[in-house]
Amino acid sequence: MPEYRIRPATLADADALVHHRLGMFSDMGVAMDRAAVARAFRQWLDAAMAADVYRAWVVELAGGTIIGGGGITVWLWPPGPRHLGDRLAFVYNVYVDPTHRRRGVARLIMDTIHGWCRDAGVSSVALNASREARPLYEAMGYRDSPNPMMFLGL
Repeated sequence: MPEYRIRPATLADADALVHHRLGMFSDMGVAMDRAAVARAFRQWLDAAMAADVYRAWVVELAGGTIIGGGGITVWLWPPGPRHLGDRLAFVYNVYVDPTHRRRGVARLIMDTIHGWCRDAGVSSVALNASREARPLYEAMGYRDSPNPMMFLGL
């Protein structure tokens, strides 16, 4: 079994982060214009990582090949009945290359994100789970929200 190392991502890892986002949507069967999504996400990464709005981590093999990763945006979020803190970390783009799945890589990514959040005083984390990832997130203590998020494109 390969040895995995996780580290904070930088803008130098943007190609891998774009690959992960496209792979995540593809694995979920989401139809998309791959080139347009890649271009838009790359532009977003350039701005969001430079502004320290998006934090990401990558998992690599001993030789430096990136095989997975994930990231968060920390939002100011008002306290409510399920969350008494003042910030919420939203998890995005958790992705593991198919040949490395079911080896604890996604759990390593999530444990790293949780540890960073605890150290930063962020007490709540939210995410949208794919069908395949739901058992992992549930095993980690994630629960469905009674009020699912809805979207409107303007």
